[in-house]
Amino acid sequence: MKHTFLATIFAAAVALPAYAADYTIMAPAAPGGGWDQTARSLQTVMQKEGISGNVQVQNVPGAGGTIGLAQFTGQNSGNPNALIVGGYVMVGAILTNKSPVTLKDVTPIARLTGEYEAIVVPTASDIKTMADLVAKLKQDPGSVSWGGGSAGGTDHIAVGLIAKAAGVDPTKINYVAFSGGGEALAAILGGQVTAGISGYGEFESQVKAGQLRLLAVSSDKRIEGVDAPTLKESGLDVAVENWRMVAAAPGLSAEQTAAITADFDKLSKSAGWQEILKTKGWADTYLAGDAFKAQLDKDVSATETILKEIGLVQ
Repeated sequence: MKHTFLATIFAAAVALPAYAADYTIMAPAAPGGGWDQTARSLQTVMQKEGISGNVQVQNVPGAGGTIGLAQFTGQNSGNPNALIVGGYVMVGAILTNKSPVTLKDVTPIARLTGEYEAIVVPTASDIKTMADLVAKLKQDPGSVSWGGGSAGGTDHIAVGLIAKAAGVDPTKINYVAFSGGGEALAAILGGQVTAGISGYGEFESQVKAGQLRLLAVSSDKRIEGVDAPTLKESGLDVAVENWRMVAAAPGLSAEQTAAITADFDKLSKSAGWQEILKTKGWADTYLAGDAFKAQLDKDVSATETILKEIGLVQ
């Protein structure tokens, strides 16, 4: 009996799936936002798909992700189990906050998702089209207030590019930064700002409920299922995509980096992840390895240029 029992225990142990690693994912923002949603979606799918047996999510909010980034790099050098999510907003925050820690201090793994910007006004607004909004902007840039996310983030960059494309000095834009999507939405719905700008998903339910009017989206082509012209269709040569990424700790070996990348290659192709993308309305912009590192360098350089034009970076 004893031998049979031990053999059963051994067989059960052998039958258990071999997990690549246990991961802790830092979301350098408060619960509920895009980075937090990304981290918790990764947690769900990695466990469900057997990529990792145990995934924990840690929130460290503040300064467009730079507080969390500094903590992450300072505490996890050489740790192959530590991950951090981030994205385009963090690129701008690093520059505007003059952060001593940058994305060069982490190990980029992959770009995961993309989301386009949407420009909205309350349905009671006299602004009916993007052309109406641009006309007001040209007449008096300061009279048009834009409500969006953190200063120097994707929303702010998009407004600067819109102004530039309209022939308006980007340094004259009146951008009102809000720390959270709920706070920004309340200000937009309450008419405290002229227009709102954020990822389409932030406004979708209010647009469908008839509370907000969708003027335009920042994609190259019309988004399937979204009844709005692109900025390019509206006469503005602007296309902006907010992307989100995952990075690993600094000081990893090539073998450790390859193992983490393999886990995310598996995740990106999984049915669970594809379902998350569909549910959340996120575009699948998966890009890993050297190709992602090269694209990241280009994005940092382009962001620095526009932030200088807006006047946020000297």
